[in-house]
Amino acid sequence: METQRRFLTADWRHLLMLNYPVDPAILTPYLPRGTEIDYFQGTAFVSLVGFRFLNTRVLGVPIPFHRDFDEINLRFYVRHQSAGGWRRGVVFIKEIVPRWMVTCVARNVYGENYVTRTMRSEIAIPESVNYSWRCRGRWNLLGATIAGEPMLMPRDSEESFITEHYWGYAGTPSGPTMEYQVEHPRWRLWRATSSNVDIDAASEYTAAFVPFLDRPPSSAFVAEGSAIVVRRGTPVVQSP
Repeated sequence: METQRRFLTADWRHLLMLNYPVDPAILTPYLPRGTEIDYFQGTAFVSLVGFRFLNTRVLGVPIPFHRDFDEINLRFYVRHQSAGGWRRGVVFIKEIVPRWMVTCVARNVYGENYVTRTMRSEIAIPESVNYSWRCRGRWNLLGATIAGEPMLMPRDSEESFITEHYWGYAGTPSGPTMEYQVEHPRWRLWRATSSNVDIDAASEYTAAFVPFLDRPPSSAFVAEGSAIVVRRGTPVVQSP
């Protein structure tokens, strides 16, 4: 495959990842054409992810007042059969940022479901990480406490499954699908010693997600993060 031009570069740091087994049927309306759900040991997962976007550049250019910001997203895991083999990727159900221009670019260039909210974060490495956002007059919270030193997890672990999907897919079951590559090294992780989730899942993500997001996550960890590259998106070519 010809490598696409860089569209965006940034640092992704202090990625809090809270992971939940779900009924795969609730993901079907969000599954882009040409992809299928990627399971870990027979289980479909969604993840609530909060992280810091730092030193952001679009086409090599820093955008004033839009270089450093937080993001919260709800995502699940898919794979796509390309000519070169399986590509493992992520589909975003919703992405929340505090900058309207980020929302505008992501919606228009990649077709991603971004929304703009008031947000705040409290990062106290290596003790705790907290991300909050306001929706319909209510503050929502994702948080975790951590301890010790970060480490690389085994390749066959749930943590590696969650963090090592290097493609993004955007689309619908019946419409066109956009594919883009995300490049970063393997991340060292802190396993959370405790997690704190206080969200209105029905208001932000629809009632279908409430039975799964209103219980404790099956795993929680914080990734150190790194510099990343997002390549330009291209249409997925469907098999004849």
